[in-house]
Amino acid sequence: MIPGYFWLIPIAAVFVLYMAMRFFDAMKCEPAGTDRMVEIATHVRNGALAYLKQQYKVVGMVFILVAIFLALLAHKFHLQNEWVPFAFITAGICSGLAGFIGMQTATQASSRAAFAASQSLNNGLRVAFRSGAVVGLSVVGLALLDYSFWFLVLNHFEDIFPVNDRMVFITETMLTFAMGASLQALFARVGGGIFTKAADVGADLVGKIEEGIPEDDPRNPATIADNVGDNVGDVAGMGADLYESFYGAILASSALGASAFVSSDSDLQMKAILAPLLIGAAGAVLSVLGIFIVKTKENASSLELLRSLGWGIKCSGFCILLAALLIFYLLDIPDMLWPLWGAVAIGLIAGEIIGKSSEYYTSQAYLPTRHVASQAKTGSATVIIGGIGVGMLSTALPVLAVVIGTLLAFFLTQGRDKDIIMGLYGVSIAAVGMLSTLGITMATDAYGPIADNAGGNAEMSGLGEEVRKRTDALDALGNTTAATGKGFAIGSAALTTLALLASYMSAIKGSMLNVGRRSVILDGNNILVESLTLNDIINYFQIHLLNPKVLMGLFIGAMLSFVFCGLLVNAVGRAASCMVEEVRRQFREILGIRENKAIPDYAQCVKISTSSAQREMLVPSLVAVLSPILVGVTLGVAGVVGLLGGALSSGFVLAIFMANSGGAWDNAKKYIEEGAMGGKGSDAHKAAVIGDTVGDPFKDTAGPSLNILIKLMAMVSLVVVGITVSYS
Repeated sequence: MIPGYFWLIPIAAVFVLYMAMRFFDAMKCEPAGTDRMVEIATHVRNGALAYLKQQYKVVGMVFILVAIFLALLAHKFHLQNEWVPFAFITAGICSGLAGFIGMQTATQASSRAAFAASQSLNNGLRVAFRSGAVVGLSVVGLALLDYSFWFLVLNHFEDIFPVNDRMVFITETMLTFAMGASLQALFARVGGGIFTKAADVGADLVGKIEEGIPEDDPRNPATIADNVGDNVGDVAGMGADLYESFYGAILASSALGASAFVSSDSDLQMKAILAPLLIGAAGAVLSVLGIFIVKTKENASSLELLRSLGWGIKCSGFCILLAALLIFYLLDIPDMLWPLWGAVAIGLIAGEIIGKSSEYYTSQAYLPTRHVASQAKTGSATVIIGGIGVGMLSTALPVLAVVIGTLLAFFLTQGRDKDIIMGLYGVSIAAVGMLSTLGITMATDAYGPIADNAGGNAEMSGLGEEVRKRTDALDALGNTTAATGKGFAIGSAALTTLALLASYMSAIKGSMLNVGRRSVILDGNNILVESLTLNDIINYFQIHLLNPKVLMGLFIGAMLSFVFCGLLVNAVGRAASCMVEEVRRQFREILGIRENKAIPDYAQCVKISTSSAQREMLVPSLVAVLSPILVGVTLGVAGVVGLLGGALSSGFVLAIFMANSGGAWDNAKKYIEEGAMGGKGSDAHKAAVIGDTVGDPFKDTAGPSLNILIKLMAMVSLVVVGITVSYS
């Protein structure tokens, strides 16, 4: 029986999608600027649409193959629920749709944000930020709507599930749905990241270093491809990425709630299942409030702009805390009001600490990035050394925040009975708490590429020094918010993957029943599978560090994070080399480009980035999908647990390092362009550009893709757990 309060979730989803539409319509009502501004924005939009069209063709073929594989698991081998192939596709479609909406919004907002900046800094911030809000609200709205739909469907056909532990089987089945969102997100992040960084590196190395022309100069053949890349990588890719983070966290939390309260009455179990959904719904609605709060004054410094955005996030977070307290009070879960509310608070605080840490290490308003800029005085080598050092140091605070937050949430909620599943449910609630502000947090992230494109549009349209000064301020802020958003996404991925790992352990029992195992011999006793506890499963499969299979899995998981990053960084290097050669060719062969008397062939550069991205994204994606299957077949359950643990620990730290070092290099360059160390055109500036190009694949390709890698591996492990159990 579906309780009445369930309907608050789809109502909240419809409301935030309606607000996203209102923000989109408000953006469309803003003046698009001069004819030249509209022309440039049209080139960028057409390039982005052409890329996404090609990407969705490739992804569509992969999805069909995976859906057939899942159908075989369900129908022929009975290792999966029959609904999974269909829900796998709908989750992928929603993830792709979130990215597409973001890209459509961003490409239409750039010229409008540039024109608004010609009126005032606050107008430029308002247009860019509320356009970013369309992406954030679309992501949370679509995720809540998709969950609501499948929850209703599976509960309507509940007779297909076992009578015992029915809600456990329903929620664990729904958890496998998120594989579609994860796979789509990986393609979007990897492909978009390769596209954008190939164009960016090519434009910078030839334009700034060799030709000595400004950033986003229309004489640079790669500048349109660079702006297209900002949209397909940092908006469409990021939208799909955070959709699957939000979706996966809620699904994992619901599944753990069902397992934690399996021995309770059905009403109490339903409350535990829907509690994370209600928190996510409340967070989505209250994010709208924070979006309306964000504003700034004319001539605001970079620090003041940061505080303007931070104030909106803090207000939303505080309101969500109050809403969570009210939700748990009304749900009336015995003895769990304060522990569960504390877990939400821990998640919000951990997210704030991770965001502030990324802000400190990547903003030119603070010492670390200024230190990297000062290293430019002695050349590009010292810039690179300084950025690597800053990135390494920046991992300490986020890791400690996640470690301490996880421990607090676990011990706070496990209760007097020391219930491990209940403690893990608390960790998953903390992950949902961290992501509850996603509507506004993602708005600050999506704002970055919109502001970047606005600056490019202003430069190519010749709007004047004062406008360019404002767009540069908005762009510098965007670099920091993007770094903060990546840190937030990576931190939430760590907590979500912990919840998914716990769900994997919980799903093993159901898979053992599916493959026909009704009893096991444990400590000399014959025990029914249905009565196995989590500790029994750990003992039966020998999941401990003295088991060589677990240790080998840990090594393989840690190695895969580095192999995955190596594949992506090399892919960007190869694509960027092709771009550099093309830009050089055009400067050499198309007479009059330097004098602004001839128009470069922008389309050819877009074509190079597109073909490179499509070609290079398949191998890294196959690594993520196939590794859990191969490890499961060879090393069994113990090996898979080790694999996921190794990938999580190494991938989380490596992702933070790469995102923050890349952000520091980028903003060190911006700091010099503002006049420090000799300003634009100086030797220090050229050295900083080299550092920025090294950081580009770190922060925009490999780093943000790692958080999808660790979640996708966990999702694939869940989907094929029946195969793994069969071989154990």
